[in-house]
Amino acid sequence: MFELPELAFEKDSFAPWTSAETFDYHHGKHHAGYVKKLNAALEDSDLAGYSLKEVIAASRGENNKIFNSAAQHFNHSFFWNCLSVDGGAPGPKLAEMIDRDFESLASFKEQFSALAATHFGSGWAWLIVENDKLVLRGYHDADTPADGDVTPLLTLDVWEHAYYIDHRNNRAGFIEGFWAHVNWGFVEEQLG
Repeated sequence: MFELPELAFEKDSFAPWTSAETFDYHHGKHHAGYVKKLNAALEDSDLAGYSLKEVIAASRGENNKIFNSAAQHFNHSFFWNCLSVDGGAPGPKLAEMIDRDFESLASFKEQFSALAATHFGSGWAWLIVENDKLVLRGYHDADTPADGDVTPLLTLDVWEHAYYIDHRNNRAGFIEGFWAHVNWGFVEEQLG
């Protein structure tokens, strides 16, 4: 049985970028709803007892009800870990990789922001490691890199529920504010 993770911060810690009200809806209703639906769908499934990544891999293309809920549980849990009140900067290993693959941190942020801003509809902007290289990739709807041959490092939720209460249709403003709250320590930990 999967559980909604506790947030590692107070819900009002990110105002005015993201309000406690947004976290109440985003974490307390949307994410909680995915966990509830996932657990209900797994009750009568052969996948009960599998890890989250195993559920995602086994249900991809087979059972959208299970896949969507499992993938969204993974994506949201990862997203919460990508957030930090204090922000900061990439550590040395990650900074070196960013410079190698994007030329500079500024260029990386610009490209990631453009990916997130131009993503059509709902989905996720991800920084992943693929074949020892940092790559930016957009995933539509509930899709996820969780079960692929890649290593997820950083994500930004670009579904409207992530920003609409505080930013209305200003996705670009939401993305711009994100950079002050990236948990670079968590991102670097994903490198292993």
